[in-house]
Amino acid sequence: MICHVKRLYTALAIAAGLSAPLVAQESITAQLPPNIAPPWTKGIQAINQENYWNAVACGKQGGQRPLCLFYEADLCKNGDFELAMFTPYKKVAYEVWQAVRAKQAPPTPSYPEAQRTRITVKLTPKPAAKNPLTGMQIVREGKTVPPVSKFFDGGVGNFTFDFPAFAATGDITLEMIGKTRTVTCAIAQPVLAGMR
Repeated sequence: MICHVKRLYTALAIAAGLSAPLVAQESITAQLPPNIAPPWTKGIQAINQENYWNAVACGKQGGQRPLCLFYEADLCKNGDFELAMFTPYKKVAYEVWQAVRAKQAPPTPSYPEAQRTRITVKLTPKPAAKNPLTGMQIVREGKTVPPVSKFFDGGVGNFTFDFPAFAATGDITLEMIGKTRTVTCAIAQPVLAGMR
């Protein structure tokens, strides 16, 4: 009966020239923390000699939470979802950082293993938001870029993308899709260039 009433309402609204009701949205703009060291302006890439050694330098900083490794904590800050990212750069930097924090000699992470790593975005719903995660996608130049794979575990979503989705060649919008609303995060090209 409720479905029938909803369909009737939508049909009447369309006939009257009104738009059908849409899911609520929240729009935010991505920001990177200032002065991330070591500097990087080429965006997320497959591993190569340049970003490999930059990632090693990142990990050697040690400390509690070096910005070069945990920059995405506030990238698309919103009330519904926590965002974390895993990239080839971060794989290398994290391995070195863990050793340095344990007061061990910095290792030389496996280059071939880093070459096999793609970009994974992990979204964790905030319980207070009451907006269960249903999906995630990227919009680039008006076209939707779905993840190449996705995995949900206990409401947490892991979405894997190939490198062109995050290429620092133009702006993108990251859409975090929940059951009650979608949170869109506009990531401008200069911000993409600083991601690693």
